[in-house]
Amino acid sequence: MIDRIQRFFQQSLAQPGSESGTAPSLELATAALLCEVVRADYHIDDAELDALHRLLQSHFGLSDAQVVELMEMAQEEVDDAVDHYQFVSLIKDNYDYAQRCELIGMMWSLALADGEHHHLEEHRIRRLADLLHVAHADFIRGKLQAQGSQD
Repeated sequence: MIDRIQRFFQQSLAQPGSESGTAPSLELATAALLCEVVRADYHIDDAELDALHRLLQSHFGLSDAQVVELMEMAQEEVDDAVDHYQFVSLIKDNYDYAQRCELIGMMWSLALADGEHHHLEEHRIRRLADLLHVAHADFIRGKLQAQGSQD
C-alpha cells in the first residue's frame, strides 16, 4: 500500500522544484482526518462525500481522478490506523496555526454537509482540534462560520 501511495503522489501531485516527501504526506494526513469526521457518526452520507471531494479538490487543486484516489487511500489509512497520532503530528509539525484553524473549519463544513448536527461529529472535531492545539475559541469560530455558510 505504501508503494501505491508514493506512486500516486509522484505521478499525480509532484511538481517540479517542490520538496519531495512532506507535501504528499500532508495531503494524505489532511484527507485522513477529514475522513475521520465523515465517519464519526457511523453513517457515511453522499452529501458528506461530495463535500469532502469538493474540499480536497479546491484545497489542494487536484483533478477529479486524483481526489478520488486520495479519498480511497485516506479511507484505507483511517481503516488501518490505530489512532490519529501519525496524521496529527505531521499536520502539527508542518501546518501553521492559521492552516490548522482552516482544517478545523473544513471539518465543520463536512460535519454539517448532510444538514444534521450530530454530537459524535462535534466530539470528533473537538478532539482533533485539541490534538492540533487549536484554541477553543477558534474551534467555535470554525463552527459558526460553517453554520453561516450552510444558511
